[in-house]
Amino acid sequence: MAIGLHHFVHSPVGVLSFPSKIATKRLSVYSLSASSHMEQQHIGAPKLMEFPHLSDPHRALMVHLITSIETRLSSQLLPSAVPPDVQYYQNQTGASQGTLHIRSGLPSSLIDFYLASWLHLELPNGGALNITNVQGYLKPSTDAPHFQFELVQCSPSFFIFFLDITPRKDLVLHPDYLEIFYQNTKLEEIRQKLDKLPETRPYFSSSLYFRGVVSPTGILVGIEGEAERMVEIIRDYVAPASKEVLEMWLEKCARDVREVAEHERGVLRTRDLLIKTKAIEMDLSSSMPRQFGQEVADRVLAVIRKAFNS
Repeated sequence: MAIGLHHFVHSPVGVLSFPSKIATKRLSVYSLSASSHMEQQHIGAPKLMEFPHLSDPHRALMVHLITSIETRLSSQLLPSAVPPDVQYYQNQTGASQGTLHIRSGLPSSLIDFYLASWLHLELPNGGALNITNVQGYLKPSTDAPHFQFELVQCSPSFFIFFLDITPRKDLVLHPDYLEIFYQNTKLEEIRQKLDKLPETRPYFSSSLYFRGVVSPTGILVGIEGEAERMVEIIRDYVAPASKEVLEMWLEKCARDVREVAEHERGVLRTRDLLIKTKAIEMDLSSSMPRQFGQEVADRVLAVIRKAFNS
């Protein structure tokens, strides 16, 4: 489920902090290859891995991110308990569709859960939003950052991109945390590489709360240009950046054991829960019923709340 940016882009009118002319041309549907079919079966969420409304580079990136997490963390994860009617859902007309995949960590694992999803939302003006999302959350037994990825296609010529490992400690009070996860990594270099593209501009969320959660090296940009150029940017810039940040998170955050005192675990648990609860309140509680109807929304939100509150 698109937790990070969905509430900022549920309508493409008036949400951008810089001028953007959004086209309404719809994307072509790409067929699945034989290897993709094998990936679907391996993960056990066939609809999730289809990505029928994405360009080839966008789809390939999503397949890479999900299969990387599944492969690297498989021994730490429980099987998905998401019911079939939430793994894939749609509105009454079938115009808007969504998928949801959640796997919780084993009791002995540092992983709380990881979530992957895509949403295709038809809009009244004839356009559509395609929102792809991958998140990795860690337990209070570690204070390492969470992983956040979201790529929102507002039109073939405009995207919003969010990529971050979100801090779980105050970076002013804990300069060693800032040094370990942000200064001594390539995250700022990755951010600057994207920032230098003439097609990218900062995206300023209307939510001050959301801005406060993002790290100093977090990427939150709008990318606008010709449709063919957008495909190139996803392939040559967005995909390499996303893969590198995920690799860093898998190696440095999701696997390294960091000693956390019991009282600190309580603070982390409270902080994580507040952020996740706020995300649902700001994002999905109002937008899901509008897009899918109350019955479908209640079904999907119940699964998300259970994962977030466990």
